[in-house]
Amino acid sequence: MSRSRRPGPSTRVRVHEVTAADGSGADGPLVRRHEDRLATEEPLEIRLSWPGRPAHRVAVTMRTPGHDFELATGFLYGEGVLSSADDLRTVAYCTDVTLSPEQEYNVVTVELGRPPRRPPAERYAGVSAATSACGVCGTESIEDVLSWCRAASPAGRDGPGPAAAVRVAPEVLVGLPARLRDQQRVFDSTGGLHAAGLFDERGEPWVVREDIGRHNAVDKAVGARLLAGSTPAAPVLCVSGRIGFEIVQKAAAAGIGVLAAVGAPSSLAAELARRSGLCMVGFVREGRFVVYSAAERLGV
Repeated sequence: MSRSRRPGPSTRVRVHEVTAADGSGADGPLVRRHEDRLATEEPLEIRLSWPGRPAHRVAVTMRTPGHDFELATGFLYGEGVLSSADDLRTVAYCTDVTLSPEQEYNVVTVELGRPPRRPPAERYAGVSAATSACGVCGTESIEDVLSWCRAASPAGRDGPGPAAAVRVAPEVLVGLPARLRDQQRVFDSTGGLHAAGLFDERGEPWVVREDIGRHNAVDKAVGARLLAGSTPAAPVLCVSGRIGFEIVQKAAAAGIGVLAAVGAPSSLAAELARRSGLCMVGFVREGRFVVYSAAERLGV
């Protein structure tokens, strides 16, 4: 059976760009017709199977196509389903004959060699459950995350991982958003994607991924490390935009030392970071930043 064309990370569109000729509008607006690019947004359905259990849907997320296997792997790792890439048997696009041509590259099946350590949370089961704003709320959710982060994190650790012991200099931290931006190839053509990058203590990038959802970008970065046979535990995870609860959840599960962002965190994100021992830094821009937890990790 012939497969449809795989969707790319950006899509061509025809636009009318309107600019006032002199600012006063006296001569009427200047209209220029040209081709532009938009960040592609399509659903990705993640299916999971293991011995004795056929493939079934566990999550649907709106994402930018590309690095889909990394996204599925990173998502399942953050949910505590995987302890390492050794748990994987195969990760592949679904070949179900009932899929339409438009769905062929929008469904990924992850096959495990054993039953999952923990089933994915039910909040992801709906068709539109996982979006750029997805996550959970309340102190009970914090207790739940803290309980399974230990199982999902490297070596079943209790408390911060080895990356947490690494000191990151403030001058390195303030330079990370620019280094993250330098790696955003699709953003250059669309202006519409978030990014997440794993960095060492010197600010050197290990892996940077882009996506229309910042939580997806984190999953792709974590999944890339796992599929390469490496631990996702990194001294620094830097993300564009704000820090929501789910970003902290994924960072804690991965064993990240410092979570940095150009935007602000939410109250629940700050509470989870504090209780999980994660150093969380917001508003990293223009030579300044605000530390919300574990400031000693930065020597401040």
